Amino acid sequence: MISTVVWGTGNVGRAAIRAVEAHPALKLAHVLVHDPGKVGRDAGHLAGTGRDLGVVATDDIDAVLATAPGAVVYAASGDIRPDEALADITRAVRTGAVVVTPALYALYDQRGAPPELREPVLAAVADGGGSLFVSGVDPGWGNDVLPLLISGLGTTVDVIRCQEIFDYSTYDQPDSVRHLIGMGHPMEYEPLMLAASVPTMVWGGQIRLMARALGVELDDIRETMARRPLETTVTTRTMGEFVAGTQGAVRFEVQGIVEGEPRIVIEHITRIHPSCAPDWPSPPDGAGAHRVIIEGRPRIEVTVEATDEDENRSAGGNATAVGRLVNAIDWLVDADPGLYDALDVPLRPAAGRLGRKQP
Repeated sequence: MISTVVWGTGNVGRAAIRAVEAHPALKLAHVLVHDPGKVGRDAGHLAGTGRDLGVVATDDIDAVLATAPGAVVYAASGDIRPDEALADITRAVRTGAVVVTPALYALYDQRGAPPELREPVLAAVADGGGSLFVSGVDPGWGNDVLPLLISGLGTTVDVIRCQEIFDYSTYDQPDSVRHLIGMGHPMEYEPLMLAASVPTMVWGGQIRLMARALGVELDDIRETMARRPLETTVTTRTMGEFVAGTQGAVRFEVQGIVEGEPRIVIEHITRIHPSCAPDWPSPPDGAGAHRVIIEGRPRIEVTVEATDEDENRSAGGNATAVGRLVNAIDWLVDADPGLYDALDVPLRPAAGRLGRKQP
């Protein structure tokens, strides 16, 4: 059994605790928290399992890493604290642990990551013999392993389009939804996530990964952006009120240009309410989905809908991201120390988990 630490117990960390507990090759050894109010609480209750797992949360990072865990699932956010997240991650890698995380978007395509991110990780790998794999859902499997797998079913492929189409009212992430993405802000507000070049910083690595796997050279990576205001005030269950006239929907593309044409496209269509931008594509049931469209012969379209935590679609997406990471741990433990990406780490069947009781 691989002793595994879950670092963080927010939206991703809750799912990580459940995934580690369910995996036959992993043993949940420690849970690290930042909130003093969570210290001393059982991991099972923090994860919403409704039962004790016998692991009590702590904020003593030094003590936990001193136990030399086999793996660390780093579930703390890197969106608004990238420097701190990188420091935490390299610290864990330096202990010799396999670290998996959805934080630090630039490392999804680790080969193309800027030196100021890549070099500290490689130094930590060399010093401690650990490994790092950074992935998620979107960016993540929704625009790397899934579209590449589906493309292999085609005779000819003209365009690969990966879509995330979501109603953000199901999210419980006000900092990200309101401030990073701009939902509920006046239309003159300039959200960080939508600033020029930022979508490429986040999703450009996925474009490069797909191009590398497909054996094509990119001419360029381009962006398109559109925003729409809410026509009426709406109230969400998890994040409160969003006022009429403020931003209610966003649509953008990150395009991989091949021989002058957009051939590899990652598109996001996100709303805070289904009534906003009704002429834009919508998910099949209105809540949210990830879709891959292979334009070619044959034309192939695959839509993935995931739910968790009382049928919540955003929680379902988090759970799939966690599944991709946690299910890679035993493979990474057997592999050489290093910095890995989605093309290195296989997506494998759920061996040993069919019919296994849910935590």
